[in-house]
Amino acid sequence: MFLWNHVPNGGSGKWKRRAGVIFAVTAASWAMTFSHVSGTLRVNAAKENALADAEARKRAMEAEKKKTDQKIKQLEGLRGNTEQYVKELDAQTSQIADEMDKLDREVQEKQSEIDETSVELAAAEAAEKEQYAAMKLRIRYMYEKGDSSFLEILLSSDSLSDLLNKAEYIEQISKYDRDQMEEYEATTRQIAEDKEKLERDLTEIVDMRNETAAKQTSIKTLMETKKNELTNLAAQIGQQRDASSGMASDIAAQQAEIDKIQEEIRQAAIAAEKAAQEAARRQAEAEEAARKKQEQQAKNSAKTVDAPTEADGKKTETKVETKNGNTSSKGTMTKGSGSLSWPLSTSGRITSTFGQRESPTAGASTNHKGVDIAVSSGTPIKAADGGTVVTATYSSSAGNYVVISHGNGVSTVYMHCQSLDVSAGDTVSKGETIAKVGSTGYSTGAHLHFGVLKNGQYVDPLNYVSQ
Repeated sequence: MFLWNHVPNGGSGKWKRRAGVIFAVTAASWAMTFSHVSGTLRVNAAKENALADAEARKRAMEAEKKKTDQKIKQLEGLRGNTEQYVKELDAQTSQIADEMDKLDREVQEKQSEIDETSVELAAAEAAEKEQYAAMKLRIRYMYEKGDSSFLEILLSSDSLSDLLNKAEYIEQISKYDRDQMEEYEATTRQIAEDKEKLERDLTEIVDMRNETAAKQTSIKTLMETKKNELTNLAAQIGQQRDASSGMASDIAAQQAEIDKIQEEIRQAAIAAEKAAQEAARRQAEAEEAARKKQEQQAKNSAKTVDAPTEADGKKTETKVETKNGNTSSKGTMTKGSGSLSWPLSTSGRITSTFGQRESPTAGASTNHKGVDIAVSSGTPIKAADGGTVVTATYSSSAGNYVVISHGNGVSTVYMHCQSLDVSAGDTVSKGETIAKVGSTGYSTGAHLHFGVLKNGQYVDPLNYVSQ
């Protein structure tokens, strides 16, 4: 606040006492406000930690579920490959069964042919034996009769022609016997050869059938193995799906816990805002009551003192002494060396420093809790550091004001703003515009009242502002 005073002659002591009353009320109200805000911030910090832990647990659960789902996918792929292989084996089994049926029919056919050939061979052998027996009888007859029989036959001929005919007949009979024997022998040999070939063919077919039967047995065994694998895969997939389903339930429960914590944080922020607004309202009411009381007392006192002169009524700028003894008046202010940045887009002038002073106007405190920086109306006000806006409202004494919590017990206050660009609950960055300089509340001209609280206690801002 500016140190531009309108103080009645002879009444400065009374004004100081009255301002002290207002300051006491204001300080008590601000102490209650920031005590509540500090407590809320501690609660919110605990909730934020709980939220971070809950979200970390959820991420771990989701990662584990992802692994399980990937394993399910791998198992299902393996099951699909095995099912395809079983189908191929089943097709081979059907094909082999058809081959077995065909080979069985061929065995039966060959056996039937062998049986028929055996009968033919037996008949041929019997015919050969009969022919051989008949021929032996004729040979024995001719042997027993000797050559005389042939001579008798020839001599009994009536003519040469008859003789030649009979001689040729005898020769033909002998040739017929020879031919018949040779034919029977050839037939018997051929039938025997055919039988041997049929038996060889049968042996080959039987061997093929045995090989096919062995292959069929091998495929059936392999198919049983693969079917057992499918059963095991189905069991594993079922177990993994149950596990994934359980993980999904756990994740949903964890998300519900996260939602609950987030809602608690939101409700706490709402409660903090309401509490801050209520505290500000009570503060404003107390300040207003104190101001009215002070004004009434001032009116009563004015009756007993001389009226102020024109010179007394003029605004005077008072020089103030900083902590290091330097005087600052109408000059460009000097920044400190702390971690906070300068809260304005321009340097400005310090018109009132931190600590004891004379009240510049009715209702203004004599124990100044910040620094007043004179700049043009509408100058952007910057956040001294990143943080959370805990209050952005209006009071009759502070006018439009903003309170930002930066963590680690540090908060900053910006009063008498022309307009506010942020709301309670907003997160702001260092150097972000939060308001515009004005002269609202107890103020005698455009300026920024900039305050710093450390662990709930006001401290000199110049010790925390960087060069």
